[in-house]
Amino acid sequence: VEMPEDSYLEIDEPSDWIAIEQALKKRLEKTGDAELPWDRIRMFLTDCDGCLTDGGMYYSENGDELKKFNTKDGMGLRLLREHGILTGIITAETRELNRRRAEKLKLDEYQEGVQDKASSIRALCEKHGIDPAEVAYLGDDLGDLEAVRMAGIGCCVADGVAAVRESADYITIARGGAGAVRELADRILAGRL
Repeated sequence: VEMPEDSYLEIDEPSDWIAIEQALKKRLEKTGDAELPWDRIRMFLTDCDGCLTDGGMYYSENGDELKKFNTKDGMGLRLLREHGILTGIITAETRELNRRRAEKLKLDEYQEGVQDKASSIRALCEKHGIDPAEVAYLGDDLGDLEAVRMAGIGCCVADGVAAVRESADYITIARGGAGAVRELADRILAGRL
């Protein structure tokens, strides 16, 4: 079983248990979200590759680019919209297949070719009359770092890069493309009960 580097630890010596306990404690602190203001979230935004997909790039023999999206994530976005929460994708890429996925999901916002995602979030907040503290943003890599830091609840997928995980308020249990968006949707909706 291939594991992310941050969760791969060997137990060879009794002192290894201490390192593992500290790593687990730190992870539980990040996923222990009782104090986070989930009930305030009015807009959920996410990166595409590495969050809605597993980050892999697949190519056919004909050179067609393919991506794998998770239907559970799509349902999570639908549930958020049904509860009045705005949804959207902010991606640095410009790809027709990302656009088609956003259209199929009937997202409120889709922004592509964005290098400064934090500025995009501020502009969307202004457009919709929402405070940045009412935004949950999910990212996975360095291009998401400032967006994760400025969102009311900055989130990172389990297999995101270390800098984003360390800056996040919440780290998903699920990996990117494997239900991380659905996990957050369920958490946001549970916070409204």
